[in-house]
Amino acid sequence: MAKDKNLNIKFIWEDRKRHFGLPLSFTQYKLSNDRLFLITGFLSVKNEEIQLYRVRDISLKRSLGQRIFGVGTVTVNSSDQSLPVLELKNIKDSFNVKEMINEHVEQVKIARGMRIGEVIDTHVGYTDSDHDGIPDDIDPHVNL
Repeated sequence: MAKDKNLNIKFIWEDRKRHFGLPLSFTQYKLSNDRLFLITGFLSVKNEEIQLYRVRDISLKRSLGQRIFGVGTVTVNSSDQSLPVLELKNIKDSFNVKEMINEHVEQVKIARGMRIGEVIDTHVGYTDSDHDGIPDDIDPHVNL
């Protein structure tokens, strides 16, 4: 488990975007117990993160070229406003990384006691007129 000297965060997993199977880029991906980080740039560095409890879906894509070089792309869809889709492009051992992220997402959601209102995407057509955490379109107590 690596530790970032500046942030004092313990990382479970780290990798870089790879080209031809080699980590020759200034794009880094890191996973902690509760967040997924995207760090890009060389002179001007940008740090973005997704709280794992906001993750809604995780998928894996491996093209023929990616399979030849032993990499894949994991796509993380979330309810995060600033980073709704994060692609971990050309990462090594992509299947196991996808499963690791999925396990940590589930652990965080269980630990937070997530309810349906926290999981539903609130910025795309979601209405809850009686504020009970159940969307109006599936709430039997709301007349549409």
